[in-house]
Amino acid sequence: MKPNSGTLVINIMNGGKAEAYEGVYQCTARNERGAAISNNIVIRPSRSPLWTKEKLEPNQVREGDSLVLHCRPPVGLPPPIIFWMDNAFQRLPQSERVSQGLNGDLYFSNVQPEDTREDYICYARFNHTQTIQQKQPISVKVFPMDSLNDTIAANLSDTDIYGAKPVTERQPVLLTPTGSTSTKVELRGNVLLLECIAAGLPTPVIRWIKEGGELPANRTFFENFKKTLKIIDVSEADSGNYKCIARNTLGSAHHVISVTVKAAPYWITAPRNLVLSPGEDGTLICRANGNPKPNISWLANGVPIAIAPEDPSRKVDGDTIIFSHVQERSSSVYQCNASNEYGYLLANAFVNVLAEPPRILTPPNKLYQVITDNPALLDCAYFGSPKPEIEWFKGVKGSILRGNEYIFHDNGTLEIPVAQKDSTGTYTCVARNELGKIQNEVQLEVKDPTMIIKQPEYKVIQRYSHVSFECIIKHDSTLLPTVIWLKDNNELPDDERFLVGKDNLTIMNVTDKDDGTYTCIVNTTLDSVSASAVLTVVARPNPPFDLELTGQLERSVELSWVPGDENNSPITTFVIEYEDGLHEPGVWHLQTEVPGTQTTVQLKLSPYVNYSFRVIAVNEIGRSQPSEPSEQYLTKSANPDENPSNVQGIGSVPDNLVITWESLKGFQSNGPGLQYKVSWRQKDFDDEWTSVIVANVSKYIVSGTPTFVPYEIKVQALNDLGYAPEPSEVIGHSGEDLPMVAPGNVQVHVINSTLAKVHWDPVPLKTVRGHLQGYKVYYWKVQSLPRRSRRHIEKKILTFRGNKTFGMLPGLEPYSSYKLNVRVVNGKGEGPASPDKVFKTPEGVPSSPSFLKITNPTLDSLTLEWGSPTHPNGVLTSYILKFQPINNTHELGPLIEIRIPANESSLILKNLNYSTRYKFYFNAQTSVGSGSQITEEAVTIMDEAMASRQVDIATQGWFIGLMCAVALLILILLIVCFIRRNKGGKYPVKEKEDAHADPEIQPMKEDDGTFGEYRLFSFVSSAPF
Repeated sequence: MKPNSGTLVINIMNGGKAEAYEGVYQCTARNERGAAISNNIVIRPSRSPLWTKEKLEPNQVREGDSLVLHCRPPVGLPPPIIFWMDNAFQRLPQSERVSQGLNGDLYFSNVQPEDTREDYICYARFNHTQTIQQKQPISVKVFPMDSLNDTIAANLSDTDIYGAKPVTERQPVLLTPTGSTSTKVELRGNVLLLECIAAGLPTPVIRWIKEGGELPANRTFFENFKKTLKIIDVSEADSGNYKCIARNTLGSAHHVISVTVKAAPYWITAPRNLVLSPGEDGTLICRANGNPKPNISWLANGVPIAIAPEDPSRKVDGDTIIFSHVQERSSSVYQCNASNEYGYLLANAFVNVLAEPPRILTPPNKLYQVITDNPALLDCAYFGSPKPEIEWFKGVKGSILRGNEYIFHDNGTLEIPVAQKDSTGTYTCVARNELGKIQNEVQLEVKDPTMIIKQPEYKVIQRYSHVSFECIIKHDSTLLPTVIWLKDNNELPDDERFLVGKDNLTIMNVTDKDDGTYTCIVNTTLDSVSASAVLTVVARPNPPFDLELTGQLERSVELSWVPGDENNSPITTFVIEYEDGLHEPGVWHLQTEVPGTQTTVQLKLSPYVNYSFRVIAVNEIGRSQPSEPSEQYLTKSANPDENPSNVQGIGSVPDNLVITWESLKGFQSNGPGLQYKVSWRQKDFDDEWTSVIVANVSKYIVSGTPTFVPYEIKVQALNDLGYAPEPSEVIGHSGEDLPMVAPGNVQVHVINSTLAKVHWDPVPLKTVRGHLQGYKVYYWKVQSLPRRSRRHIEKKILTFRGNKTFGMLPGLEPYSSYKLNVRVVNGKGEGPASPDKVFKTPEGVPSSPSFLKITNPTLDSLTLEWGSPTHPNGVLTSYILKFQPINNTHELGPLIEIRIPANESSLILKNLNYSTRYKFYFNAQTSVGSGSQITEEAVTIMDEAMASRQVDIATQGWFIGLMCAVALLILILLIVCFIRRNKGGKYPVKEKEDAHADPEIQPMKEDDGTFGEYRLFSFVSSAPF
């Protein structure tokens, strides 16, 4: 035995035999209070005996018969593991036909010629001794009955061949177990193994049922090709009849195994230690069950209680010992033994009779910390005999705790099921018995819970972008939280791309492997909370692969492919492109698109194209890289299917017809030698078609045609195999020439001073000699100029589309004389002008005076000077002057009006108030009305002295010099403008047109037949001085 220990060491490494120590051992521990004993310990040495020698005869068997190769391993301790192998140490294959039984034998339901071999070897492995024993090889020879001839049959006796009947199918027969019934006993809690192996041809199939019940769910397993029924953890309820049924096409056989589940003893109530004080009563209970029912026996200090020293305080009543008025000498160790034929149970129970005052084992002032709304358990571990009573108080002078808000445990613990902040404080535990009283204080602190106030959220992120998960927490100020991030419940990868901040986790340059669930865990010493979010990394799909062409026909083929990884974003579309290696190698064209759920498509093909296809996958993120090209497929040549499109006939000069078309693309040619047959004839004549075949071009010119006549035109494609279908005809025209005549009967109706309406008669269409595009109206203002002077005259042009015969002339100047003419326009240009038509506009209101200047202020007078309007727009009749004083608060006084003759250019206003500001309003009038006004303000002087000090600024030398410089600059600018206008510059008049919003004036819109453009022309006029 080891010193100061109950461990017994048996060492046979230095000699000695294990058999010498074989036996049953038991340990007894004893002191002054009694003796306890252990369970029996059985020591048996392991054994791995050799196989007994036996003479093995070769097994000669007819094809289809059953066969059993017996193993019969030596009995070892523990039993060996059996397996069959050949000479090459390869396990022999097993199946429904050939399998190993629980006893180690090898069963053949029916033998086949391939079963012939001479090295069927049974091995027994003894794990405890780490040895393997080998049986002598067994030879098996299978004779196919259809190959037996008379010579072989003569050399074989009836005993050499099992049976003499030819090979025929047989109904099942059980090889094991034998007979129709058998029995099986198994112990409770063990594994039940039932086996049925059958012979027959065809090989039988095994099925298991339990008569009068169901096989237990979750505990039933089938092994060895359903030949073995395995039920784990069996109980008495598993007793009953189990039937195995072997069936093939010829019939069935069955066997019933009656299973009885016995039980070694197991505890219902094991005896427990008793602590009693002198004079108390108590009981020891020892209850066990088993099958058969176990026998209960008692021992005291390892001695059967019947021969143990008597104790008047105890009484044995079957499985119970009753103690009454115990004394200290009654302390002892009792053993309960429950046994039946399958085993036994042994338990020690110490009866300790003590007289002890209370003791509290919980340390004083122990601090307990809990989270709000969680239970608080305050310990008060105690000891004493008799058993002390426990009471709890809160605070120094608190009352005893009672009520449903507290739970008092037998071990002295006080439980507060739902602790709140006001539960914080000092709690006192008091333990008392008849021998004394003791108390202990503990402290309780209730903390605020830790919360995640902003949890990480589900994210869908594109590959190589950045993502951040937030985890913002709130916690009790006295607790120190730690935040841990997990990925898929494991630590974060050791990667510098993962940046853990105070309140977040950031992942830089996200890749596919970052896909997963990210969890934020917040721990304190008292609680833990967590929140998770899923990161889905999306990207453009991977390219499809394994493109395959099937069902090749002249005009169609089926293309199939395997989609690549969609990278967490479903594929919505597949784009199929093709390359024509014959006509446009290296150029890919769109063939078709199909939904993302489709992986095959029937493609329409054109003749004489060397096709290669590729597929592109599309999801919400974008397009994948193209797949690898498919194999090439060259379609056969054929006649063209279609003719050129966009055929037109337009003359470029008056005596030709230019026929143009859009050539067919390479794959549209359908074969080699693409050409075009161009045909034409004059419309409305019964002439024959004139045709010519041209090479693969897109234009042909017909010369010597009449001017602008319609032609019927058609262009037909052809190649080396023939013509395309008959083309449709189009109408074209030979070349245009300038119109021959001018519009007649031009009339002008003046609507107001700025607007006139012009009418004309349309020209005959035959004289247009082209496509009528519209009419142009040229108009300009007539100026009365001195003789031999040269001035620019602005010509304005209004264009009216189509066959319109009137138009509005906006933006005219009042009180002016105008000329106009009209010309017809075709695609070639303008025809001759109509004779000039003269018209005049009536008077209008004048523009504002060119200036208003107020000079020579005195105490009561002001001098006004003005210039006539730049545009009188008629004969001036008078000027209107209005004025009114303005006080210091900018309020206006009474308004005074004066009418001034038109030939005046100055006026002295007298009888004004001194030192007063006046505001003047000045405008000109014609017979039509008043024009726009100009305003000025001026002030009269305070007194004569101040007036004498006033100096007219116009008489100052510096002012005269400044004015001369300004005049010189203006003269230079006028010269530059004159030179630019001599070069024919254009000036917009759109603003003038917009100023007259007459509803009939819409020369710019397509739908009313106008071109919508003004053009200004300048010309030089000579007149005598």
